[in-house]
Amino acid sequence: MERNFTIRYKEFASSSLLQPEEKRLLDAAIEAADGSYAPYSHFNVGAAVEMENGEIISSANQENAAYPSGLCAERSALFYAHSKYPDKAIVAIAVAAKCNGKVTERPTYPCGACRQVLQESQQRGGKKIKIIIGSATKVQVIDSVSQLLPFAFDNLPREENAGPESGNKKG
Repeated sequence: MERNFTIRYKEFASSSLLQPEEKRLLDAAIEAADGSYAPYSHFNVGAAVEMENGEIISSANQENAAYPSGLCAERSALFYAHSKYPDKAIVAIAVAAKCNGKVTERPTYPCGACRQVLQESQQRGGKKIKIIIGSATKVQVIDSVSQLLPFAFDNLPREENAGPESGNKKG
């Protein structure tokens, strides 16, 4: 049996065509890229996460000479958001990259590891996470992480009160 999967997204020629809250989030991601530490790749990525309480958490990629010890902008922002607001769902994330101080011509998408963390964040919050990908030539809006990672690794057993006696470790 052969099956197909179609990715649905909206594409805009400019961020000025976005909804105001989407543009605000994308602008925060673009600004966050300036905080990147990328002395090896010179590829500066910013991410901004919007929580259900309206808070925006932004971060940038951080490289390290002991590769792969660095961390992507998306995971930096997601982990901090979950740490600061453990009981709040994430409703959207925006991602943008810069090279030589200018927003890249082509969109920069989350890597596989970031997509998996996004998927678990979406599952954890119980709400779809909107993804906004910005570039100098276009902006794409994806309604759910499931569109970006249709075959997520999500087959682990989940128990509400998993502790040492159950054999499952939380952490």
